[in-house]
Amino acid sequence: MWKLLQNGHIPHVLTRHPQKAEAMQHAGAQIVIGDMNDYESLKVASAQMDAVALMIPAFIPDPSLVPNMANNAINAAKGAGVKLLVYNTSGTVINEMTHNPMFDMRLQLIHALQNSGVLYITIEPTVYMENLRGPWTLPALVASDVLQYPVAADLPLGWIATEDVGALIVAAAEHPELSRRCIPVSGIDNLTGPELAASFTRGLGRSISYRELPLPEFAAIIDQVMGAGVGQGASQAYKFQAENRDKLLMWFDMRPVLTILPIQMTSAENWAAKNAQAFSVPVTSSLSSSN
Repeated sequence: MWKLLQNGHIPHVLTRHPQKAEAMQHAGAQIVIGDMNDYESLKVASAQMDAVALMIPAFIPDPSLVPNMANNAINAAKGAGVKLLVYNTSGTVINEMTHNPMFDMRLQLIHALQNSGVLYITIEPTVYMENLRGPWTLPALVASDVLQYPVAADLPLGWIATEDVGALIVAAAEHPELSRRCIPVSGIDNLTGPELAASFTRGLGRSISYRELPLPEFAAIIDQVMGAGVGQGASQAYKFQAENRDKLLMWFDMRPVLTILPIQMTSAENWAAKNAQAFSVPVTSSLSSSN
């Protein structure tokens, strides 16, 4: 949204909770109240739009709702004559059915786009750096200088900032001649757990170590934050990732992508530095008095 404003566009932000979008509205965005399960609200939201950016969260309490959400968004865009739909898969795409709901729903949505007649571009990121601000990572990093995440220490990942993904989506929306292209993207670095911790050490200016977070522990945190049962789906996705390294490409050479979608990428070290305040122990003040 912010990149659209920066590039001179007028973004229309679909939300169920307009109070959460007040900062966007004050910045110049148009707020549209709607729900992806409500086709009519999406039809209204899509009217007179040049392009639609679509993302369905990876973890939702009821994954069976995903096909309906996707079809509503695609059909609303088609009915409104939207020129281009940019789909952020919000994770790696595997071009075969896996029987893992998270990966299969991405492929099914791409197939729906291909069969819809709507012009589309997919942006397929590996893993968000912002995941490292989640409750499964942040408390241990703040309190103990331990960066924990539910992947093996020796598994390299192409961590990408959500800001960079947003910039790529905006660049794609500005280049409809790239339609019908599926574009895998990652960060510029391909880092193992200890290498990621070393980037954080440099970015934060203190010694950070890496810990592989056990999946049951990860699932319990997800359940606590997002509701009972959500953690199971999340942990299954990471279990699948661990068992299928050969199928999951988690880093890409971004140079070819950046020739057609020229943006400035963020390194893990620079991202850590930009978010240093979030990873620091809060400073509390106390007052004392003497007689």
